[in-house]
Amino acid sequence: MTTSSKLRPQPEPSATSSPCYEGDLYGWVQHQVALLKAGKLSEIDAGNVAEELSDVGSEQYDKLESAIRVVLLHLMKWDHQPTHRSKSWVFSIRTQRRHIVKVLKKNPSLRPHIPEAIGDAYHDARDEAQQETGLPASVFELTCPYDWDAIQSRAVEFEDIRSPEE
Repeated sequence: MTTSSKLRPQPEPSATSSPCYEGDLYGWVQHQVALLKAGKLSEIDAGNVAEELSDVGSEQYDKLESAIRVVLLHLMKWDHQPTHRSKSWVFSIRTQRRHIVKVLKKNPSLRPHIPEAIGDAYHDARDEAQQETGLPASVFELTCPYDWDAIQSRAVEFEDIRSPEE
C-alpha cells in the first residue's frame, strides 16, 4: 500500500460491499467496525457480531484458566518431586502469576469465575502432572488441593531447589 492510498478517503460502508464473515473474518470485522462508527446499526451483522463478542469474553476466561493451569501444574510437580525442582519451575510460576494479575486487572468481572477456572484448570493440570512426572494418577488428588491464596502467592523460592549433590 502506498502512502497516497493510505490517505485516500475510504468509501462509506454499506451492506452491499460487506466482506463475507465466513470468507474474510478480518475484512468482515473491519467492515462491522466502520458500520458501528458510522452509526449504521441497521446494517450490522448482529448475530455474528454477538458471536464474536462472546468469543472475546471466552478468550479472556481461557487466558485466566491457562495461567492458573500452569501454576497448578508446577505446584504439583514442586510438591511431588522435590528432587526435580528447577529454576524454570520458579520462573514459570512467577510469570503465570503475573499473567493472572494482568488478566484480572483488565477483566475484573472474571473474579467471580475464579473457582470455576481453578476447577477447570486443575483437571487438566492433574493429567499433565501425571504424564510429566510418571507418577500414578492416585498420587494427585481428584479435587484441587490449592486454594486461591496458594495459587497466587505460596512461596516457591530458588533456595528450595536441591542441588544435585544432596
